[in-house]
Amino acid sequence: QVRLVESGGGLVQSGGSLRLSCAASGRTVSIYRMGWFRQAPGKEREFVARITLNGGRTYYADSAKGRFTISRDNAKNTVYLQMNDLKPEDTAVYYCASDPNGSTWSDWGQGTQVTVSS
Repeated sequence: QVRLVESGGGLVQSGGSLRLSCAASGRTVSIYRMGWFRQAPGKEREFVARITLNGGRTYYADSAKGRFTISRDNAKNTVYLQMNDLKPEDTAVYYCASDPNGSTWSDWGQGTQVTVSS
């Protein structure tokens, strides 16, 4: 019911920055919050950051705190992840997801690759 499309990934050197975007379409009125997750090959998918679309309340994983910033533009139905001071361990496929009720990540994008070289 919600389609999510990530963009903005790429190759960057250690210490560099990237801004990821996630555009939502479909039943966007049903979205309560959106979040970013990442998964490296052979590893479990892990939470990165989330934001409520109404009040803009944010929450970050410890690995992202102080370096990453999640934001949203409700008029564009888009959420962003500004990533600064990137490290090789940030290399992963980054996925966005939407949650209709604050407890269920119901819809997922296809992901965008972020590669950080040393």
